[in-house]
Amino acid sequence: MSAIPRFTLFLKDGCSWCDEAEEWLEKRGYQYDGIDVLSDREEFARLRELSGQSKCPTIVAGDESLPDFDVDQLDRWLASHGWKK
Repeated sequence: MSAIPRFTLFLKDGCSWCDEAEEWLEKRGYQYDGIDVLSDREEFARLRELSGQSKCPTIVAGDESLPDFDVDQLDRWLASHGWKK
C-alpha cells in the first residue's frame, strides 16, 4: 500500500454529495483540507485548473484528481491508488 496522502477536497456549501464525501472520509480516518469554492474565487479557479471542470465534490492528491464523484467512485479511486484504508 502506498503512503496515504493528505487530500484536498473541493466542496460547495449546500451540496449533499459534498456532505456525504466529507462524512465518508471522516468516518474512515482520512486526512483532508476542505475548501468551499463558492466562498473563495481563487480556489474555484484552482479547482478548474486542477480538474478541468467546476463540479464538486472533487478530491485531489498531488497530480491525481477525482472530479464530481459519489462515495462508491471515491472508494474505487482510493483503492486504485493503493490509498484505501
